[in-house]
Amino acid sequence: MTLSTEDAGSAAAPFPYQLIATDLDGTLLRSDETVSLRTRDALKAACARGAAHIVVTGRAVPWTRHILDDLGYEGLAVCGQGAQLYHAGEHRLLTSVTLDRQLAGLAVSKIEAEVGPLALAASRDGVAGEVLVGPGYRVQEGPLPVVELTGTDELWTAPLNKVYLQHPGLSDDALAEVARQVAGDLVGVTMAGAGIVELLPLGLSKATGLSLAARRLGLKAADTIAFGDMPNDIPMFAWAAHGVAMADAHAELTAVADEVTTSNEDDGIARVLERWL
Repeated sequence: MTLSTEDAGSAAAPFPYQLIATDLDGTLLRSDETVSLRTRDALKAACARGAAHIVVTGRAVPWTRHILDDLGYEGLAVCGQGAQLYHAGEHRLLTSVTLDRQLAGLAVSKIEAEVGPLALAASRDGVAGEVLVGPGYRVQEGPLPVVELTGTDELWTAPLNKVYLQHPGLSDDALAEVARQVAGDLVGVTMAGAGIVELLPLGLSKATGLSLAARRLGLKAADTIAFGDMPNDIPMFAWAAHGVAMADAHAELTAVADEVTTSNEDDGIARVLERWL
């Protein structure tokens, strides 16, 4: 898998989309955080015919780079819901947008005034930025590292890309909706997966980061096909020429998708790309 188009074949017809944007969790990655050989081969073949592949993920760089390294991915990646543009081959951040901590704190206060106490976590900025987890915040099982705190004061002591919210009674969709209603003028709000409601810099989305990456490659929205599975992929679908939802995608994303493919466990990306290979 590669971002480079240097290996474009001269005999085969160009791939119809010059940019292939893929979410990671629930989309490119299977549940064991691997990418199937069929999907790898489909992406490689598309790139050999002139396409560029870009990973566009809600994960911040520290939770993404090990996956990109394992894949041998050396190009650009959009991380942190669009906040970070990361060069995987050089292991460095090209751009990074941080969350105004004063506004985020005010947003949390307004949401808590509406629904009661929240469990909080936060993602610190930087290639090695830690994810800090406050009391009561439920961390999904897996290998991703976190720093557990005994209180929440330390969450706000260094630059952040995002703040995570959880509520003991509300569903993720309900919590995200309340957060938008009472604090949407202060911060961006998105739901990126089970138990993952996030506060972001206002106006930031995956589309923001993807458009920046595309400009660096001399490409545009009309050149782009995007794959995803969660509401945080909606802006990316709105920006791209063609949006493909995975079979088990969130209903809000499926509603705006141009088509629905099979699941990430059943080579959903490959099945779409193979139509043109």
